[in-house]
Amino acid sequence: MSEHTAASRLRLSGLCFLFQILNVLLFAVFVRYSPESSPGRCPPQLNCSRRNQDSAFQHPRFQDVHIQVLLGFGLLLAFLGRYGPGSVAISILIVAFAIQWAVLIQGFFYSFFNGKIYVGAQSMVSADFCTAAVLISTGAVLGRVNPVQMLLLALLEVILCTLNEYILLSLMGVSDSGHSLTVHTFGAYFGLMVSRILHQPYMDKRKREEQQDTGHQPDIFAVVGTIYLWIFWPSFTSATNVHDNAEPWAVLNTYFSLVASTVATFILSPVLYEESTPRMVQIQDATLAGMAVMGMAGEMLVTPFGALIAGFLAGLISPLGFRFFTPVLHSRLKIQDTCGVHNVHGLPGILGALLGTLLTLLATADTYGDRLELLFPLVAQGSRTVTDQALIQLSALPLTLLLATLGGCLTG
Repeated sequence: MSEHTAASRLRLSGLCFLFQILNVLLFAVFVRYSPESSPGRCPPQLNCSRRNQDSAFQHPRFQDVHIQVLLGFGLLLAFLGRYGPGSVAISILIVAFAIQWAVLIQGFFYSFFNGKIYVGAQSMVSADFCTAAVLISTGAVLGRVNPVQMLLLALLEVILCTLNEYILLSLMGVSDSGHSLTVHTFGAYFGLMVSRILHQPYMDKRKREEQQDTGHQPDIFAVVGTIYLWIFWPSFTSATNVHDNAEPWAVLNTYFSLVASTVATFILSPVLYEESTPRMVQIQDATLAGMAVMGMAGEMLVTPFGALIAGFLAGLISPLGFRFFTPVLHSRLKIQDTCGVHNVHGLPGILGALLGTLLTLLATADTYGDRLELLFPLVAQGSRTVTDQALIQLSALPLTLLLATLGGCLTG
């Protein structure tokens, strides 16, 4: 047993060394900081939209996003008694590797010019979003894969996540600034398909109970993780809205959705689980679901009462999914979803995409004003009708599900 443990430890050490050397070499050859010239002098071949965003970039916004990824998502993996502290450590390792790798992969897609990748502050924020999708996926397989396998998962998922984002945002012109599709939906279903391929049919009931065991310390993790979600997630949702006049909608809609989803959990959990108040982990899940549903629609004209309704529905979906859908996933589809990412990220992400599609139909110059140019530039320019834009928003959902499931199968 000790020899096996030593071999596993050395494999992780060797893979980390190999990946870090690879990243250093690739950074040395390709990566440079964005030119300091004005936007007008930016080379036409280079996608300068991100460079221009750096001029409006605010350090607190990046700080909020990074804290959210590192602590918010890291602590979300800590609610299992057996894997809590170790899962937080591994999540930090995944963040450290995936950010480097995502800067490279996204650079090749977005800012590759004259044989170099030009990066700026916005490149790091985009890498954080991609890393968040990886962390969501690891929640589906937590306890059944080792750190070496998680690193390999991150290696492949960053490539596929970036490909999905490039197709949706750059080629199709989909508006998904809060990442309902590109982070929540993609990360959830990618992880679920990896879990399906890694299904262990002979894993006994006792071991599954050990995986799902929670204790006092994980409750503390859930408390801290939930507080971080409440504080920093609105910045996460609005981080790509670089124009100051566009930020309040995304922030306020996220808060309205968050409070409604939390109340919904207090309504439903005592009915489903015969408990006087929900456990902290359930409140944490409701918080996430309420935020995920606002990813695409947050900066649209969802209105305060619309955000409350969407958050309330997401808060109902999450506990209902845990109570009724997760057992079906395991028994019928042979998918072991350790952290319940399907109920917390997958279903709310799909609901958010459908809500965003409906709200796109309201995108006219009268209702959106100057914001129309920011959200739907092709509609504002007259080269695409509102109906066409709504159909494209809707078609992005099955495309994301297809890429996530195929990518998850390949990775698994």
